[in-house]
Amino acid sequence: MKLNKKKFLSYKLFNSSFTGLSIGILFTIYEPIKPLFFSIGGIILALGMLIVARYYDSLLNIRSFYKISLLVEVIILLTLLFYLIFKQNLFSALIIYCSYQLTFIFGGYLVRAETLVAKNKEYLGKIDTKKQIGYLFGLVCSFVFYQLLENGFKIYNPIIQISILHYILICLQIHIIDLLIKSFKKRKINNY
Repeated sequence: MKLNKKKFLSYKLFNSSFTGLSIGILFTIYEPIKPLFFSIGGIILALGMLIVARYYDSLLNIRSFYKISLLVEVIILLTLLFYLIFKQNLFSALIIYCSYQLTFIFGGYLVRAETLVAKNKEYLGKIDTKKQIGYLFGLVCSFVFYQLLENGFKIYNPIIQISILHYILICLQIHIIDLLIKSFKKRKINNY
């Protein structure tokens, strides 16, 4: 596999925009969860990260990076769809929390693998720049979105607000998955 650097930069930009745009939804979604559960989730997260770290020798390559990145993005898409189907309740909050914890288990690995896949400092700087621009853009869009709902459409209920936002996030997440897939090219084997 080979990294398509231009597409990967677009992927990182939109991926970080998603984070900025969606950051506020978790406060509402997680509201039914008791604080004790967050402690348990943190312990499981730390243990999961330890397990992944033990396999770095076999996971730190471009193919594994692609597959795990794709897995994480698909899990996020499924959590968005799950919320729209099951709405706001303790069950959906727990499933979404556990799903996000599962994606966070791979967070440290993805940062390390991204550094190896990028291969040079200049390109890493471009990746980090795109991440920050995307995150700021997502935060600004989030602010504008909530202001528009409240001041333009008089929608004040946070559950209705984040339900509406989920439709935008699903479209964005599908685009992110498409960009991720296009960021990796399979090398052609020449039989000559």
